[in-house]
Amino acid sequence: MRLLAFSDLHRDLGAAADLAARSGEADLVIGAGDFGSVHDGVAETIAALAGIGTPTLLVPGNNETEDELRSAVADAGWKAATVLHGEPARVGDTAFFGLGAGVPTTPWDWSFDLTEDEAATMLAPCPRGAVMIVHSPPAGHCDRSSAGEHLGSTAILAAIERVEPPLVVCGHIHEAWGDRSAIGPSKVANLGPGGAELEV
Repeated sequence: MRLLAFSDLHRDLGAAADLAARSGEADLVIGAGDFGSVHDGVAETIAALAGIGTPTLLVPGNNETEDELRSAVADAGWKAATVLHGEPARVGDTAFFGLGAGVPTTPWDWSFDLTEDEAATMLAPCPRGAVMIVHSPPAGHCDRSSAGEHLGSTAILAAIERVEPPLVVCGHIHEAWGDRSAIGPSKVANLGPGGAELEV
């Protein structure tokens, strides 16, 4: 299955238009959160993506809530898109599981975040072998800040070690866009707004 996967558009309508133009070559499009910026521009960014007719899976980032993302998708009439947040989906023969939000909690009071315990609870139903779509990276992988700190989630790391997904896609840490890693058999990719063409 050919994937076009991206994260962190943050209201970049030019990048959204480019992704929409490229989407026809993929079997599935994935958006790993942060379509808006501090809860602004979510609807406009989703409207710019809504012409994508390829099946699409989205998770919220920490810059928009689950409800804001679901409302934007519905208002845009984007029939090909499905929002996931603590739930599975199946596309063809491939299982997926999505979890959005910032994990662990960020320093910003406006941010849509989960604690590690909340994330662990929401990740518990993830089926073994499902491709994981998460906004936040796993701890120690594709999560290094400009100061050299690892900012990823221990709950997401533990879930990956438990379910062994073939692929994990994430975003959130901008300095790590384009980074790749592996956790046992699981490949990890921090995506960024330029998008990545992947296979699963």
